[in-house]
Amino acid sequence: MSDLSESVLELQADSESDTDALGALLASVIEPGLVIGLIGQLGAGKTRLVRATATALGADPTSVNSPTFVLIQEYDSSIPVYHFDTYRLRDASSFADLGVEEYFGGDGVCFVEWADRVESVLPRDRLQIEFTVVGPAARRLRVTASGPFSQRVLTRWSCGIRDSRDS
Repeated sequence: MSDLSESVLELQADSESDTDALGALLASVIEPGLVIGLIGQLGAGKTRLVRATATALGADPTSVNSPTFVLIQEYDSSIPVYHFDTYRLRDASSFADLGVEEYFGGDGVCFVEWADRVESVLPRDRLQIEFTVVGPAARRLRVTASGPFSQRVLTRWSCGIRDSRDS
């Protein structure tokens, strides 16, 4: 743990539709300027969560895919969604050279796949979601908020998840 307090939320998605529901709930609480780092092996559900969130914000679901070869996709929605994939980058400075700082803290929400590869370039205050494959379609998500802005979003997301399970 660092000098700034961190908040952690553990989630279980037993199916792709569970991941879709988590993404829709995330869309209901995100704010412009949020950066979300995504970590997990290939096929762990990172892009699926982005698609579910962007779709819930009004983006065309068929346009949301992994930006592995183009590095960034921009999705038109009620809050712009910027989707980065750092899998093929050599290092964090290659990511910084893309001008990503201009996106961070801007008018949209930024999703960064393979965030662990470029952590030194990411804002300190961000959500980080680590995906662990625990079954054919089941995933465990460990969500960490590392500053006041991301903690506020995580608290609202957690409340939304709890409310949806209670109903």
